[in-house]
Amino acid sequence: YPHCWRTDKPVLYYPLDSWFVRVTAKKDRLIALNKTINWKPESTGTGRFGNWLENLQDWNLSRSRYWGIPLPIWRTVEGDEEICIGSLKQLKEEIASAVKAGVMASDPYAAFDPADMSDANYEQIDIHRPYVDHIVLVSPSGKSMHRETDLIDVWFDSGSMPYAQWHYPVENAESLEEKVPADFIAEGVDQTRGWFYTLHAIATLCFDQVAYRTVVSNGLVLDKHGQKMSKRLGNAVDPFNALDEFGADAVRWYMISNASPWDNLKFDAEGITEVQRKFFRALFNTYSFFALYANIDGFDGQGKQALTEMDRWVLSRLNSLIKLCDASYRDYEPTIAARAVQDFVVEDLSNWYVRLNRRRFWKGEPGPDKHAAYATLQRCLEVVAKLSAPIAPFFSDRLHRDLAGKSVHLSDWPEHDEALIDLELEESTKLAQTLTSLVLSIRKKEGHRVRQPLQKMLVPVLDDTMRTRLKAIKELVLSEVNIKELVFLDPSESKLNKKIKPDFKKLGARMGRLMKGVAAAVNGMDQADIAQLEAEGSITLQVEGQNVKVELEEVEITAETVPGLSVASAGKLTVAVDINLNDSLVQEGLARDLVNRVQNLRKEQGFEVSDRIQLHVERSGNEQLEQAISAHAAHILAETLAITPEDQLLTPPDPSAEDPSFPIELDGGGNCVVRLSRVAL
Repeated sequence: YPHCWRTDKPVLYYPLDSWFVRVTAKKDRLIALNKTINWKPESTGTGRFGNWLENLQDWNLSRSRYWGIPLPIWRTVEGDEEICIGSLKQLKEEIASAVKAGVMASDPYAAFDPADMSDANYEQIDIHRPYVDHIVLVSPSGKSMHRETDLIDVWFDSGSMPYAQWHYPVENAESLEEKVPADFIAEGVDQTRGWFYTLHAIATLCFDQVAYRTVVSNGLVLDKHGQKMSKRLGNAVDPFNALDEFGADAVRWYMISNASPWDNLKFDAEGITEVQRKFFRALFNTYSFFALYANIDGFDGQGKQALTEMDRWVLSRLNSLIKLCDASYRDYEPTIAARAVQDFVVEDLSNWYVRLNRRRFWKGEPGPDKHAAYATLQRCLEVVAKLSAPIAPFFSDRLHRDLAGKSVHLSDWPEHDEALIDLELEESTKLAQTLTSLVLSIRKKEGHRVRQPLQKMLVPVLDDTMRTRLKAIKELVLSEVNIKELVFLDPSESKLNKKIKPDFKKLGARMGRLMKGVAAAVNGMDQADIAQLEAEGSITLQVEGQNVKVELEEVEITAETVPGLSVASAGKLTVAVDINLNDSLVQEGLARDLVNRVQNLRKEQGFEVSDRIQLHVERSGNEQLEQAISAHAAHILAETLAITPEDQLLTPPDPSAEDPSFPIELDGGGNCVVRLSRVAL
């Protein structure tokens, strides 16, 4: 037997006489109209809902309850005469006939005027069960007719919502077509047999049209282990507590970016914390960086601008983002939009554009180059606020007010400018970002901090397009990863041997019985075959006398380790880094470490970013460190905004010096003491 989902007690079923709507008579039309609806996801419309319609049964309307919407059907005791009441006006007329025939003593709704739509008039009556059960009507043959005691299925009430909310057909009949069908509705996926169905059935049977043009069938919110939340299991999360703890925007962004609305979501509070840290903090810090330097320079958006290639790149990415987000929102794909905005903010704006352009903001006097940097960053932040507003309305509004002085929700939606989109520039920069990421991963693996220069990196070049792009980004990448030289390798002459193996998860379903042979063919590929696959994106193999095409994403390619080199790969791109250090590289690394420590001291002492300082490093007997400081004195002074003469940067210890002294420890080895003080200019 089935069990109650609340109490787990057994439930018994027994047959009852019921009233049905013969929806099976319109089955074909219900199916045809369903095919015109934009279902998100499509599989729910064609699968779960479509299968429900294909196996349609007549709609059982009857419910046995004490209170609710009454079945408006009156029948004689014999059941040979009946009437279905379609309006209060008709009911009043039938009551008048019943009073005249003597089956009712008086009209209980005598004071009610069906033509009066005022609240006061309708407050006089209650036509729910049991308050209508005392009404007795008269049949054409003069017999008494009593109302069927059942209620109407509450889903009929829900399905009538598009029309009942306008009091149709009593009122607003002439304007109904302006209000129905709905452009968009959303509810849980379990409503395929509930609200989604009753809306569709009533609209089809009564109006021969759909009730909604687009429907999102929301998935379930599960606990972090994938179990259904319930008070009984003790794994339910109070949404109001989550909102109080994390804020509405962080919760909304986490839920939308984590999974498409129609997919089940494993709710984990740690994921919200990650969203706060990764996305919102990156966006806030980027804005804070802009505001800090823009206020120092008094940037007002005026003045000539000289856009750099980096400006053109980020504006191209921004307009590509606008284009993608606009299409995604229009297609009811907010998850695609959220992830795209987040990737742009974190990877493109914060980790790339701002980091690589810091000098433009804090070095030198305002001019066309600096104005271009400010204007570009402000434009990016304003657009991000607009694109984020549907998901994070509060943070976006504050950000936009601080940037533009007005609410984001009263601003125009951004439109992309196709002329500003340079896909070749985007691809080249994407290559630079990927290459940089690979080198940084190697540095982390080998324990070489980024401030420690390395001598060279080697990249196998697969084709002329790749060579051209690598040449274009060469200096940028070398600067970003702090490596002296980039060497291009011909794949056929490369010392970087690669290993390849099939991805059984991706290939298995497609290859079927051929999988064993395909795996053997992939494992047998030589270096030339691997290079061809990487260059062309696919390769055709002979398996059991058949030509089988294998795609690059269906295999895993790794490079073998070479002594003195550390290797990493991503897709078609492979890079090897020379991890050996000489004295010159070590000294340069020490100088960069010293700059970093002094910059931190400036911040700790409350210096403004534009303050000039006096800087001295006390000699400590560390010969390697002192050689590093002497060799790189100009760089150290320039980076720390120090006005100390180069030959006075290194100085003997001076206990009587008035400048504050600070002991510091360098990552590259060795301790020293620095003295620094603010200089009044």
